[in-house]
Amino acid sequence: MNKPQGILLVLSGPSGAGKGTICGRLLEKRDHMAYSVSCTTREPRKGEVDGKNYFFKTREEFEEMIKNGGLLEHASVYGNYYGTPRQYVLDKLNEGLDVVLEIDPQGALQVKKSYPDGVFVFIVPPSLDELSKRIYKRGTDAVDVIKRRLSAATSELAYASKYDYIVVNDEVERATDKVSKIIDVEHLKVGRTYYIVDEICQQKTTEQD
Repeated sequence: MNKPQGILLVLSGPSGAGKGTICGRLLEKRDHMAYSVSCTTREPRKGEVDGKNYFFKTREEFEEMIKNGGLLEHASVYGNYYGTPRQYVLDKLNEGLDVVLEIDPQGALQVKKSYPDGVFVFIVPPSLDELSKRIYKRGTDAVDVIKRRLSAATSELAYASKYDYIVVNDEVERATDKVSKIIDVEHLKVGRTYYIVDEICQQKTTEQD
């Protein structure tokens, strides 16, 4: 390794845990960070821009990406494909940018298999009562949908053991700072910094010559 490479940060957690808000805060607060843009076969909605909101693909193009290993993960949702483009993420990482991917636990586990060098952080609420309050406060879902989300939250929490870190989102700024510190620490790990030792050794050899 001859130059610092970015880190792929994978954020997951139950609906209402606040992972999307934390993701947005990280992008605002940290330089050299990019958001992972997903691919989809659904039609663009009004105002959506290809390459910014999503990479819009035909079904044939998407299935070719699956066949050729062009996706870190993918899923079919209500008849449309969604997935994380491998080359887009790798290009950003090779530019030295950290890439944040907000995704459900099933997708995160796919990413872990295809890119084990990622850093996997599970965002949890301080309690299920607080989670319930947050979801109801949104006011964006019907009552039956909210009940399904809360029921799913308990089973989703079981995925936390598969992650590298767990961060409690009791207060957004505090939780964001914790995740930011995780990124900083990960950048200091030997596997990501040994190039420094190589450079020092090369300098010594050059001076002796």
